[in-house]
Amino acid sequence: MQLYGQAGGGGLGNSETSATNRDNWIIHRTGGPVLATAVHAGHTIREELQPYLAADDAELRREEDPLTDIWASAAPDHMLCRTSRFEVDLNRSRDMALATKPENTWGKRIWRESPPQEMIERSLAQHDRFYALMRNWIEDLIRLHGKILLLDIHSYNHRRDGPYAPAASLASNPDIDLGLTELNHDRFGSLVGVFSETLSQVPCQGRNPDVRGNVRYPDGGNWPEWVFAEFGDDVCTITLEYKKFYMDEWSGHAYLPVVEDLRVGISQAIEAATQELKRCR
Repeated sequence: MQLYGQAGGGGLGNSETSATNRDNWIIHRTGGPVLATAVHAGHTIREELQPYLAADDAELRREEDPLTDIWASAAPDHMLCRTSRFEVDLNRSRDMALATKPENTWGKRIWRESPPQEMIERSLAQHDRFYALMRNWIEDLIRLHGKILLLDIHSYNHRRDGPYAPAASLASNPDIDLGLTELNHDRFGSLVGVFSETLSQVPCQGRNPDVRGNVRYPDGGNWPEWVFAEFGDDVCTITLEYKKFYMDEWSGHAYLPVVEDLRVGISQAIEAATQELKRCR
């Protein structure tokens, strides 16, 4: 097992990783068959980049995925990114990992002006290190287990019109939207069924969460697409998009009992899926 943070000492145990303390990541490796990532959980941005920002702290946080690291850490093996997606977006291709134009950030003006190229290169170097790390990690787990489950955990806004405006339609905005486009359904269909069913049966503040598949997004982001392209049938990748009903997306205040219930839900779903993974041929 090995754990790395932003600062301080090295790791724990005897396993190896290519991440170093220059990156604001938490890496936890046990060698298990389930690996979870929260690549948009972070909020920190390097000090040298901050003078170039136009968006304020609240707007940046609203477009990030707060607290998704809590659910990702339910998996024995996990990677949690503490760096904001606006410093480097690990779920985009390298050429778009630091997007400075509004047309590439949902029409929002994140940057006052583009940072100097040398600063951009420092962000892109993080992108390179992430994909190198994950390639080695996934290869190691496949060697150990033959096949693995990868959970790519995110969240999404459903009150875009303002804090007091009606929330988006329930019909097209499930509590948890499962992205299921980057996997072999012939091999892993039963696992997807077990995972989804378990996730939907664990109560969240007195009701079962609405869990559906491929409702909001027609495909995966760069990270799950890359995994499927590189490792194909050896990895069952499920993207989880949690609707921000677990928090006030405008104030940033979290509803901790909801967060905890969702943590219990994904923990039980991981346990059930781990057993089903053994039966996938």
